[in-house]
Amino acid sequence: MTKNSVILVGCGNMGFAMLQGWLSSGKLQASDVTVVEPADGLRERAAELGVKALADSTGITGSPRLIIIAVKPQVIQDILPAYQSYAPAATFVSVAAGTPVSLFETILGEQTAIIRCMPNTPAAIGKGMMVTFANSNVAPDDKRFTEELLETSGKVAHIDDEKLMDAVTAVSGSGPAYIFHFIECLTQAGVMAGLPQDIAAMLAMQTVYGAGALAKTSTDTPSQLRINVTSPNGTTAAALEVLMGNNRLQNLMTEAVEAARSRSEELGKA
Repeated sequence: MTKNSVILVGCGNMGFAMLQGWLSSGKLQASDVTVVEPADGLRERAAELGVKALADSTGITGSPRLIIIAVKPQVIQDILPAYQSYAPAATFVSVAAGTPVSLFETILGEQTAIIRCMPNTPAAIGKGMMVTFANSNVAPDDKRFTEELLETSGKVAHIDDEKLMDAVTAVSGSGPAYIFHFIECLTQAGVMAGLPQDIAAMLAMQTVYGAGALAKTSTDTPSQLRINVTSPNGTTAAALEVLMGNNRLQNLMTEAVEAARSRSEELGKA
């Protein structure tokens, strides 16, 4: 194994997207990565990128720098014991939703360096939002190296309080579903206003895409961009009176985020 060797445990959609990002960006070479994936089709897909791909951990050789756990939360406790021998030398990175660092410390040992990451689905196209939390055992160089790998899938932010992961989950983790539903609703509203389904869908999709891209690249705040497009007593102002009157949309989004945050907290205690 190389000095920057990585073991990727689980190569489903998220794991494969991360793997593609590492290799296409040049952050890692194929020889740096070993994939452990029991599903034949997923393992073969990974192997086509030139990495070593194994059905289980028994074929791993050398000492990895990072072990990235990208499996469903419900199988974490079954999978982790096979990697106990690599702790505390290796840093473990978890992208399993709702799985606290304490669970990893219980299985791998309290001295193990662990980074918890909450990604979202746009990471699959390099446009994701990843938020990390690291325990006190993580070395600065390993934290930086991990963030460099994650940045190949989108933006990365770091929090110092793991309890905030529930809020992160509610905003960026679940957030894409809110936007998808908004597109659905805007499309349906267009149809109700008389547009053909395909035209309404195109208008809604491109408008959300374009507005998001403008908000991201503009030096103006979203609030100022909203003001810029709103003529007094015009059509946009009439619509915004419906959305913003009595803080209607703000209250609805606050209620939705709180419901997701509360549920994330419940799942973390289960």
